[in-house]
Amino acid sequence: MIAEMETTDDAVLGGRLRLLQPKRGHRVGHDAILLAAATGSRDGERAVDLGAGIGGAGLALARRVPGLRVTLVEIDSGLAALAGENARRNDMGDRVRVIAGNVDDVAALGLDEASADHVLMNPPFNDPASQQSSPDARRRLAHVADKELVSRWVSSAAWLLKPGGTLTLIWRAAALDAVLAALTPAFGAIVVMEVRPRPGAAAIRVLVRAIKGGSGRLPDLPSLVLNDEAGRPSAAAEAVLREARPLALADCRAD
Repeated sequence: MIAEMETTDDAVLGGRLRLLQPKRGHRVGHDAILLAAATGSRDGERAVDLGAGIGGAGLALARRVPGLRVTLVEIDSGLAALAGENARRNDMGDRVRVIAGNVDDVAALGLDEASADHVLMNPPFNDPASQQSSPDARRRLAHVADKELVSRWVSSAAWLLKPGGTLTLIWRAAALDAVLAALTPAFGAIVVMEVRPRPGAAAIRVLVRAIKGGSGRLPDLPSLVLNDEAGRPSAAAEAVLREARPLALADCRAD
């Protein structure tokens, strides 16, 4: 199946990770790396990446936490095959599992209820009513969501997580309210970090961390600003995108 796709071989995280990905369609960008950096994990724990694509976020997290076991779930069988190949070529095949299947029905994928310490996800979040969809089927599937998608994915995360487990997700900033509504009542201890393209600009993304069985919303963390006033990558962004360092959100704990 991989042989049927035209792919590129790209380095991310300053060369710490090499990824095969489709030449056209959905490709790994900042969102996946930011999601990994926002996810707190420890050696010996288990994480599940929902909507993993070619594995960018889950593999970046596995690279940062060497003893972490990761399951990548992706509905597109071609992208799932690439994710498996990417795990092997980055020497993580022994602790990264790939499942081709629908996030809406994780119980049918051979996963166990309340088995994960962490779930991370970068769901499709573009509204088809307000944004023109891509003609590329894979890109459209990865980017366009119906209004109930985030609620269904949050429900799947709640099913997978142990009590006290963490859900980390990235979403478009303008629709944060939809995420907060979906998290109630299964999740609490919610922490938000906005992502801004430059100082003083409106946020374009939000990173959200929530605890299964937690309560309320905690104070927001300072925003991550991607570029300085001159348009150069900020030191904070470079630390995450090139040096594989975690964001402060990864250190947030229910206690």
